[in-house]
Amino acid sequence: MDSAAGLLLLDLIGVAVFAASGASAGVAKRLDLFGVAMIGMVAALGGGMIRDLVINQVPPLAFADWRYVAVAVAVSISMFWLHPAVRRLRRTVLVLDAAGLGLFTVTGTLKALDAGVPAVGAILLGTITGIGGGLLRDVLTGEIPVVLRREVYALASLVGAAAVAVIEWQLPKAPVLTVLAAVLVFALRLGFLKSSWQVPVAEEREYRPLRRRRGNSAPGGRTD
Repeated sequence: MDSAAGLLLLDLIGVAVFAASGASAGVAKRLDLFGVAMIGMVAALGGGMIRDLVINQVPPLAFADWRYVAVAVAVSISMFWLHPAVRRLRRTVLVLDAAGLGLFTVTGTLKALDAGVPAVGAILLGTITGIGGGLLRDVLTGEIPVVLRREVYALASLVGAAAVAVIEWQLPKAPVLTVLAAVLVFALRLGFLKSSWQVPVAEEREYRPLRRRRGNSAPGGRTD
């Protein structure tokens, strides 16, 4: 299998797992079949479309290659009918989302590098590819996007994208190592979910303006 075929395979697997994640979120929100399929498609194809537009690959693969839409729709409909019990939806969404995050981070970074984008830009594009679909999914289902919460999400994608850039710099065309980078993102995401460590947020404090004392302070703490 050449690198182009391997990249396509990883991309389609990422589409499948993100479609499953989006469809699961739609089922959890009690959407109808069309709504579940739509959320699954947006979650699966949104990040890749943003990446393709940035690297000037038009039309985006989601429109140019029928396999992307076909996989997203097929998986979304399958999840609508075959999804586990409602009480397990949240766990399913989190696991599938972590898997999609890893795969899309890797493929997004590799495609950016192949398009001639410098390493730093490719890392950012890989991160955007990884988090874009999940962000759109959360917005459409009325949730605060995971990337904006205290949970470690974008940071895991950023680490994975940086790992891919380093691998391609030192050991180009090493598909096994790039797959391990996807596993790294997956493991980081799930590991931080199970741990108590979170990204710090600003503390909410009540504003208390300083009060000026009338007169001048005199020795002994008295005022004139």
